[in-house]
Amino acid sequence: MALNIDHLRRTAATLEQALLALERTPAHEDIIFELYRNAAIKSFELSLETAGKLLRKALKAYSGNPRSVDALVFNDVLRHAAKHGVLTLAEVERWLAYRANRNTTAHDYGESFANETLKLLPDYLADVRALAVKLKEIFDAAA
Repeated sequence: MALNIDHLRRTAATLEQALLALERTPAHEDIIFELYRNAAIKSFELSLETAGKLLRKALKAYSGNPRSVDALVFNDVLRHAAKHGVLTLAEVERWLAYRANRNTTAHDYGESFANETLKLLPDYLADVRALAVKLKEIFDAAA
């Protein structure tokens, strides 16, 4: 089974560029700062959803019943990824925190919460890139 991780890498690159732009933007430029902050958060959300879909596809290779993987909620997808060595337990804990934050961003549009989310994003960016590498390794080895 082939797995295309290009979209995941693209969302990670977009997130990185948004974070770099935020670093260069003075806080007094409110609209521009908000534009880059919103872009970073949206890139985070998109890449998290993409990562979940790719993890589901990866887990189907380990399952005798691929439809059972489709029935898993996101947090269980993460746990199964650890069970099969796709993620470490420490990575799963971080991904669970990212997912919990993402669930909150969908309902909380406050500036303080958005700024709290920004603090997670550098570590998240490293984790999403590491996941892309791991998924590529798994599926290149299976090919």
